[in-house]
Amino acid sequence: MPDPADQNARPIAEDAGLPQPPRRRRDLRRADGALQDAQTGTMSAVTPEPSSTPDAGTPVPRRSSWAEAAAAADQASPATSAPITSVPAPTRRPARPPVTAQPQAGQPAAPDSGTPAMAYDGDEAAPPSSYVPDEAPAFRRIRPTAADVIADSPMPDFISSPGLFVREQKPRPVGGVRGALYSLTGGAWNLGPGAKQREEDELGRRISRQLQGSYNTAVLSLKGGIGKTSTTVGVGLTLAEFRGDPPCAIDANPDSGDLVERALGEGIYQQASPRTITDLLRNIDGVDSLTALARYMHHAGRLHLIAGEQDPEVSDSLTAAEYLRIRKLISNYYSVALTDCGTGVTHNAMSGILQSADNLIIAAGYAVSGAKRARSTLHWLAGHGYEDLARNAVVVITDKDEVSSRVDKDAIEEHLAGICRQLIAVPHDRGVADGDLVTLDVLKPETRRAYKEIAASIVDGYR
Repeated sequence: MPDPADQNARPIAEDAGLPQPPRRRRDLRRADGALQDAQTGTMSAVTPEPSSTPDAGTPVPRRSSWAEAAAAADQASPATSAPITSVPAPTRRPARPPVTAQPQAGQPAAPDSGTPAMAYDGDEAAPPSSYVPDEAPAFRRIRPTAADVIADSPMPDFISSPGLFVREQKPRPVGGVRGALYSLTGGAWNLGPGAKQREEDELGRRISRQLQGSYNTAVLSLKGGIGKTSTTVGVGLTLAEFRGDPPCAIDANPDSGDLVERALGEGIYQQASPRTITDLLRNIDGVDSLTALARYMHHAGRLHLIAGEQDPEVSDSLTAAEYLRIRKLISNYYSVALTDCGTGVTHNAMSGILQSADNLIIAAGYAVSGAKRARSTLHWLAGHGYEDLARNAVVVITDKDEVSSRVDKDAIEEHLAGICRQLIAVPHDRGVADGDLVTLDVLKPETRRAYKEIAASIVDGYR
């Protein structure tokens, strides 16, 4: 609401240089006889002295601040001014110190409000209205600049985060409509791999998983001629294809095993140096490097093999302790080893093989006898202290003999699937059934995929 007319009259009179009208106030007295201001209830009204009233016609300068008005009043009546008591400076100077006018002689002093007032001597100049304290408040940036953002942001890691600087490139599709479109457009249209290719790539990643340590997988069965050695060669070649480190396959078959012949071919093996596991055992104390070990091994590409003993008189002489010495030597240079155990689980070296095995492959066939023997093998393992190996075993059913339609393959698979970790079927393939050289190039795509699933499954079991 607007101020009363008598309150506005005094500033107008000061500006115009006219006599100021008297201030209207109510004279209220408290119980102790002191005057009480009508408006605030605490401050006493101050009646100006006649000498301080400006002469008529003399313009009164307008003060821009209370500090200037107080300084002018002190200079106008220095004789009648009350003595100024110096006030100790506060420990921290406020941004704009308050200034109060000094009461003139004969006037009642304002009651103490509890807050010390800032006083200035007559010789000192009053602080200007644009007073800047000694400790100016720090400038606060409201909106960060680009330099602040860069300084506060962590430096990018060019090694662990290459995707921050390079766009991810889709894998090249192979085969099918996607592969044909990629080839016709020279790579301009890349729809990425299809679902089948993505599954194949996932199998490759599982096989190539980096391992910490050396692991051994034993391939065994209770019946011969059902694909045990061919599975060892096929899985070994698959591991060698996808893994960065070459695997090793050991022929521990006591009955003149043919692991190396199936991997190299009969003709090449006959021309090679006839080094066997017996020769390695005879000189094992002098083998202290991979170069020295290579003299007792055969190589089918990146698959390294140790041949079994071919002499029937000494082939069954491999003991559990001797196999463990071989296994310890192999573990120094190979992260994955496959052991072709031969037929049966009771020969001399079998206890050492099972003791050092990390998981098992149980070879089986679709014939009724082959399926029963695979189940008997798992029960024998569980009853002789190898329950974990039996539970985590991978059963591989190879359709080697291409049984007739009278055999219910689905019933056999269901019969074996419930007592092992995984069951994988290998389809009938002439490259496996002939009993000769096993190479991945001549195998059917379904057979190669089955070997990839077996390889991925056994690597998954390495914990």
